[in-house]
Amino acid sequence: MRKLIDPNKEVALYIQLKDVFIQRIQNGEWGADKLIPTEQALMKEFDVSRTTIRQAISLLVQEGLLEKKQGRGTIVKPRKLIGNLGQLKGFAEEVLEKGQTPRSQFIRAEFKTDLHHERSMLNVEENEPILLVERIRFADDVPVALERTCWPQSIGNILMEFDLNEARYYEILEKYNVYLNRASEKISAINATIQEADLLGIRAGEALLEMTRLSLGVNGEPIEYTKTKYRNDQYHYSIELKR
Repeated sequence: MRKLIDPNKEVALYIQLKDVFIQRIQNGEWGADKLIPTEQALMKEFDVSRTTIRQAISLLVQEGLLEKKQGRGTIVKPRKLIGNLGQLKGFAEEVLEKGQTPRSQFIRAEFKTDLHHERSMLNVEENEPILLVERIRFADDVPVALERTCWPQSIGNILMEFDLNEARYYEILEKYNVYLNRASEKISAINATIQEADLLGIRAGEALLEMTRLSLGVNGEPIEYTKTKYRNDQYHYSIELKR
């Protein structure tokens, strides 16, 4: 790899190194949220001084590609997902649009009769079971969000016929002529509990972005009630305002 930089070039060595590091990030050799090689290893590989290595790394930290973690080292900073408040999309759709790979880790799926708030939001009868599905959502193997979704029994019966871990729920429902037409969302900032922090790989008390969504069908009937808690370093919302 020494040949990737040339001390005879007019371009400074740390700038050449920076370009090599960027290439490794872009091609996935240095994965998101993973530690990059130590300064000592990079010095040996490229036969340059520690100062040169640190200058290259410092530039990439400034540009938001790398991040120094106290007690760990330097990691590749994951790309933030950007949710558009004006569009009704699922998590997997948003991740794929950003060129990343979505994945889920299943926590549980069960019909419940004691979810009183959810029953009210979904406008279902007193004793009607509600399907509760909980998953951890990943982008490029980085945990991004905790998702808790509730569905009326009629919808839940359809979904339970499929693998709920990796399923794209909206696509399944559309095959059964169930279409989401619009949704209302509420967004708030909360702090991660010990359990939430453990599942998301962060420290307890760190800020989370909590999004609550009620999705309606073409006739205005409630179809889905979801509460998703996003890592603030992995996700932010964008909205276009007009006057």
